[in-house]
Amino acid sequence: MKTLTLNIPDSVELDNREVVMLVATRLYERGKLSLGQAAELAGLRKRTFVELLGSYGVSLFNYVPL
Repeated sequence: MKTLTLNIPDSVELDNREVVMLVATRLYERGKLSLGQAAELAGLRKRTFVELLGSYGVSLFNYVPL
């Protein structure tokens, strides 16, 4: 697995968990990660990840296969 370091301005109030969720949901939405891979990246169970997708504006049903 790759390690990524981001420098986010202090004015952007995001904690590490939020940044990881944003990346995981976006990669899932774009078809770069499967549901299981995205959930793992986010450190969540698949069910929890699915439940949170909507709050990030990502639909489970618009998934584009890898």
